[in-house]
Amino acid sequence: MKKRKKEPGLNYSAELNRLKQEGPARLYLLWGEEEYLRDSFLTAIRELCFPDGDEGFQHRVFKEAQPEPDAVRDAIDTAPFFSERTLVELRDPDFSKSSEELIPILSDIPDWCTVVFLLGQNTEPDGRLKFVKFLRQTGREIRFTVQDQNMLLRWIARRFAFYGKGLEMEAAQRLIYLSGDQMKALIPEIDKIAAYAKGEKVTAADVNAVANRIAEAGIFDLTDAIAERRFSEAAGLLADLLEQRDSSVPAILSMLSNQFRRLFLAKEVPDPNTLMELTGLKYDFMARRLISSARGFRIEQLRHAVSLCAEADYRLKSGASDEKQLLKETLMRIALEAADD
Repeated sequence: MKKRKKEPGLNYSAELNRLKQEGPARLYLLWGEEEYLRDSFLTAIRELCFPDGDEGFQHRVFKEAQPEPDAVRDAIDTAPFFSERTLVELRDPDFSKSSEELIPILSDIPDWCTVVFLLGQNTEPDGRLKFVKFLRQTGREIRFTVQDQNMLLRWIARRFAFYGKGLEMEAAQRLIYLSGDQMKALIPEIDKIAAYAKGEKVTAADVNAVANRIAEAGIFDLTDAIAERRFSEAAGLLADLLEQRDSSVPAILSMLSNQFRRLFLAKEVPDPNTLMELTGLKYDFMARRLISSARGFRIEQLRHAVSLCAEADYRLKSGASDEKQLLKETLMRIALEAADD
């Protein structure tokens, strides 16, 4: 089995310390999955450029996919007045169209100016493009990755401490499991749970009571229910998933198929660290849960479940008339085989 190549995550504290010690660079390319950290870093750049908070004409923001080169040049060449620096932000630019016209302009950024290219959460710069190569060679590229388990758990604990609440480890893990690992999405969940919790310490029960559940958590619960032969509950969980606004049948089937592949691997390799490397899971408590759930299946059942999901995917792409019924039938066939034990 081929292990996934583990990409090094961002050490946000180190990047922030470097920024504070060295000051803003002339050119940045900021992108990545973790919007909260990306926006926080941009805020830190702004605060260093405008320590008195008065941005005035020294701060220009371009939101066009293709900003006019002359307008960008004028913004960069504007000397700062009553501030430390000028700051030029280009948000969600389209690198595939005419960006090369900016290369001569960005090759001669004045000492007093910082230019930031800011990409959206789901946008990755295409390294094949000449302009992206230029940005990477000339400026400072920072990819804001989802934080690792220990850093995210510490951050969650600090957010609850702001409200004067302690936090049980099980509660923190349960929050990540239910609501995901995106900091921006976790903030309102933490606010809500802190307001709900009555004790000095937030418990897993507090999290379960009010936290928003992402679709991936529903898939985990669904396969756990099948593993434990709680078939009526599994059907109810599928119905809940189908009612979620952002969960289409193809998306649910894709997640279900991926989950059964991970369960198959967990059955074959019941070691949390190895399983994380094979599947790309970031959190050991989720890997342990997969291994526990996999014990409720025979390896042949998991192999057949993966096959049934692939068959359903083919039928979906071939134009199945009733997508929801197809998904329900697939789950029923998987559950019936599990019930034979």
